[in-house]
Amino acid sequence: MRPPGPSARLPRNRYRPVPGPAIRRAGRRARGPGRTPRSGTPTESRERDGGGAGATAADDKMAATSHPPRTRKSTMTPLFRRRGIRHALLAAVLALLLTSCSTNAPAGDRRDAAPAHTGADPIRPPAAHAPFDYQLGGAYPPPDGVRALSRDRSADPAPGLYNICYVNAFQTQPGDAVDWWRAHHPGLLLRDARGGLVIDEDWDEPLLDISTPGTREALLDIVGPWIDGCAKAGFDAVEPDNLDSYERSDGRLTADDATAFATLLARRAHDRGLAIAQKNTTALLDRRRHIGFDFAVVEECARYRECPAFADAYDGKVFDIEYTAKDFDGACRRWGERLSLTLRDRDVRPAAEPGHVYRRC
Repeated sequence: MRPPGPSARLPRNRYRPVPGPAIRRAGRRARGPGRTPRSGTPTESRERDGGGAGATAADDKMAATSHPPRTRKSTMTPLFRRRGIRHALLAAVLALLLTSCSTNAPAGDRRDAAPAHTGADPIRPPAAHAPFDYQLGGAYPPPDGVRALSRDRSADPAPGLYNICYVNAFQTQPGDAVDWWRAHHPGLLLRDARGGLVIDEDWDEPLLDISTPGTREALLDIVGPWIDGCAKAGFDAVEPDNLDSYERSDGRLTADDATAFATLLARRAHDRGLAIAQKNTTALLDRRRHIGFDFAVVEECARYRECPAFADAYDGKVFDIEYTAKDFDGACRRWGERLSLTLRDRDVRPAAEPGHVYRRC
């Protein structure tokens, strides 16, 4: 966490939220000057919708308890339109339901579950120094030469590239999603001594309660299927955000809590054949092997002089996003031969939108 000061309550490059629909912007960790907002990603609506990447209309049956409510209209064709196949299909569906009920996996795990990783193919981390694009604000055709990118879990991966799936794992989304958590999982929201929610005030995002083994396992039943959905959709890796939520928990969460939950997420990702990124949080670099992180996605390591630590820890398998030309140019001079460095606009807008910025070393 950065030393307190006039802007210590502002997260890095993050704008204050304004009234209106919740918009996710490029994330940054501990509170400090200028944390960049995550802009335009559909995570919040997807969380309300109840689907991860690769979700289908059949997921609606689980959405009431394992995901925030769906608002998207189904595009599935009615299954039983023809009378002659109605009974056969009903029987097949019933058989599938009975089979799923017999498994030992929790209900949340069954929802989007991809097959468990068999070990036949090793977990594949990204190549060091791979040209990268950060597309959290909305998917668009990757620039020429890009070999890896990160997209929200509601988006499709880009064919032929190394695809990283963004998941908000340690905090809720703002807006309607908070109501869903209150209604369905109130015991998984972190609370203060008076019972009020502990909130990341700059985003109006309540923190999830990762303080006990029981709450961590219960949260895995919700977040785990999101990771499964990333695997099912064809992503190569997952990027769980807000690993550093303990730093803004008013002392109610610890680094040990974050380590324990991140370890569960890493195990889930690896079981599904996905690599997993450490998102920011230099304070946990020395725990990376214990947790199981395979590479890093960081923001503004040049601005905060963290590039050497991440570069050494992950042997160059680091995707860094800078948000000012000055920081980016300096990073390219010092680290352009070792790290994958990208300049993006603060709202990480899609390429067709005014204000879009993309450069790489």
